[in-house]
Amino acid sequence: MGDLFLVRHGETEWSRSGRHTGLTDVPLTEHGREQARSLVPLIRSHRIGAAFVSPFQRARETAELIGLHGVRIDPDLHEWDYGGYEGITTPEIQRDRPGWFLFTDGVAPGPPEHPGETPEQVGARADRVLGKVDAAFADTEGCVVLVAHGHFLRVLTARHLGLPAADGALFQLATGTLCRLGTEHGRPVIAAWNVRPGPPSAP
Repeated sequence: MGDLFLVRHGETEWSRSGRHTGLTDVPLTEHGREQARSLVPLIRSHRIGAAFVSPFQRARETAELIGLHGVRIDPDLHEWDYGGYEGITTPEIQRDRPGWFLFTDGVAPGPPEHPGETPEQVGARADRVLGKVDAAFADTEGCVVLVAHGHFLRVLTARHLGLPAADGALFQLATGTLCRLGTEHGRPVIAAWNVRPGPPSAP
């Protein structure tokens, strides 16, 4: 079985300013596009058997720019639904809720179209995605790639390792980076995290 690669989409205006970007469909910045393009050599060095992407444009454009083909759009890969905290930064939330922390405290309820999710609900989505990943591995000898969002991929990593969803807090994840989840002696491990191409070697 191959490895599971996680790609967080490139920078957006909202990610740059720290605004919680759940179901708002914001585009990449030009810097975000450059981040995505820079991952091409890292992706090309592996045999990709299957790829899944979030339905939001920031993830779909990232998948396109890194050169993935035959990508399956999976609604379960969308970002955490932040409910009433959509578009708001952590410092703004903490003015009213001192010490607030997403992974343990969850979000305030939002409108019917995005009511918000608890950490456990996000974890349940991550489990569904991991089930689809297992099915993909059964059909291919290559690696599987997921292109999605920061908080969701952190929860998915926790669940892959057998940890509670809230332990996604342990895995800081930057925009435009590649992570690799593998196995060692039959047990799930993090093989690489927050990878970006290094600077070119001096002549």
